[in-house]
Amino acid sequence: MPYCPECGGKMQYISATKRHACQSCGLSVTHQELIELRQQLRPKIESEGEERRKAQKEYLKWWLGKKKK
Repeated sequence: MPYCPECGGKMQYISATKRHACQSCGLSVTHQELIELRQQLRPKIESEGEERRKAQKEYLKWWLGKKKK
């Protein structure tokens, strides 16, 4: 069961309207809108993790390059 991108409540799919509705805050969205909302919220979290991994790789590359010489 998907969770609401606004409040974290449980989303229920209503087949008559083909929409997901939050049981807590009442947000009603289509499946595509739900995906888009999640993608808008996700980049912040992923970009911080990606930046950290890049920095770790660069440091490791520098460290190993220093040891070979």
